[in-house]
Amino acid sequence: MNPAEIEKLGIQNSGNIFYNLSYDELIDHELKNGECALAENGATMVDTGIFTGRSPKDKFFVDQEPSNKYIAWGDVNQPITKEHFDELYQIATAQLSDKDLYVMDLFTGSSPASKRNVRFISEIAWQAHFVKNMFIRPTESELNGFKPDFTVLNACKATNARYKEMGLNSDVFVLFNIEENVAIIGGTWYGGEMKKGIFSMMNYWLPLEGKMAMHCSANVGKNGDTALFFGLSGTGKTTLSTDPNRALIGDDEHGWDDEGVFNFEGGCYAKVINLDPKSEPEIHAAIRKNALLENVVYDEDGLVDYDDGSKTENTRVSYPIEHIENHQEGLMAGHPEKIIFLTADAFGVLPPVSKLSKEQAMYYFLSGYTAKVAGTERGITEPVATFSACFGEAFLPLHPTVYAKLLGEKIDKHNVEVYLVNTGWSGGAYGVGKRMSIKDTRACINAILDGSINNSEFDTTKTFRLQVPKTLGDINPNVLNPRNAWADKDAFDTQRDKLAEMFINNFTKYMTEDSEFDYSQAGPKVGS
Repeated sequence: MNPAEIEKLGIQNSGNIFYNLSYDELIDHELKNGECALAENGATMVDTGIFTGRSPKDKFFVDQEPSNKYIAWGDVNQPITKEHFDELYQIATAQLSDKDLYVMDLFTGSSPASKRNVRFISEIAWQAHFVKNMFIRPTESELNGFKPDFTVLNACKATNARYKEMGLNSDVFVLFNIEENVAIIGGTWYGGEMKKGIFSMMNYWLPLEGKMAMHCSANVGKNGDTALFFGLSGTGKTTLSTDPNRALIGDDEHGWDDEGVFNFEGGCYAKVINLDPKSEPEIHAAIRKNALLENVVYDEDGLVDYDDGSKTENTRVSYPIEHIENHQEGLMAGHPEKIIFLTADAFGVLPPVSKLSKEQAMYYFLSGYTAKVAGTERGITEPVATFSACFGEAFLPLHPTVYAKLLGEKIDKHNVEVYLVNTGWSGGAYGVGKRMSIKDTRACINAILDGSINNSEFDTTKTFRLQVPKTLGDINPNVLNPRNAWADKDAFDTQRDKLAEMFINNFTKYMTEDSEFDYSQAGPKVGS
């Protein structure tokens, strides 16, 4: 590429510019640079340093017109002044100056009407490898005349010594300047910042065009029936959408426009802690040459111990979607017929599967519930409810009701069925009950997708007032209605009401006087 394009960004005296290297070239650079090791199956293994996850408290948007009129400012979307951004931009470009650089030009959004051209610049080879896995790889002809719509400068080795004076939270910075179409990253090596940064931008751009942006996985059946799987990390989005009988559109980020559903990405980013080849054979098979493992523990022969979470419980692998044999060509499909909300309820209260009304769908979408379990974080001794609007609040620059309104319109227009599936605990809370088996969860998913669930008779649960099937295939009927699965019914009632109050309290933020989204009547009612 023309070095002048790099100089225009303020990066001086760049050395070699390694432009859109092939996988073989990237792996060769990673090994020569001492950035990685090779697993016995040919995958590349890297450590991401002290940061093994995102740094959400260090993410900021420049407070300027016109974007500041649309951004929902708060704990998720924090403002930074243009002056402070410019100062940190200088620090980032100084870090990248006088260096060999890796430049990747890629697409986000498989729909021709919605895709954006994104340029990533880093001094780290494996970070170029990561974005090559995660985004859509242009053909040689598509690279001719490539002009970036957005640029990410990953200066991970730079830090902000003046963060306290600037009113920021640490010396790490992940900053977005929407008007100048640029983001800068400093202080953290974690690759997911680039992935989720572009997701945040698509969540800004698309809704302003009347298009839905979604934190979900998606697949399509042989008859062209598309399904969406919403859920927070750890609920099974990647696992359950990777189905040998259905083509995978994508495992994490999608748009929905007038033509249908389309993937934002060209790869998958799966958790690998406790990865079991028997229960997740497609993901296990995808970990081979060109896949990039993060923070895993391995022996001198490169044999990975997926059960070892001593570095982090958030061990990950990124791989190009072509590693999933049964993926959807073009990464696009028609309008969905089924939407599934996934939750891992560690309180043991929610049913394995519930059929939702339109109003309930809106309620549970805005609630975005899952639960953390004891032992995952210091100080957590019992389940902790987590509510993340639209199942992805951390990546929503606009107000959650903007996305909810779009979803509701599309559910109505396309007559979509919506279900809530609990992949968490049954027969008791975490520590007493058992985790739903993948076998039973897949049976619920399959019954939704093939329509056989509609042949069941349904009961209405108390308090949450959810429609649950009385019987469903070979699943134990006592499991389908969660109260029946508990030995101590009084303990269940107490736990149910406790969780219901958490839902009710969380939803009060959507019940302002000027709100057009008072779906509280579709939520739980204690005592009913």
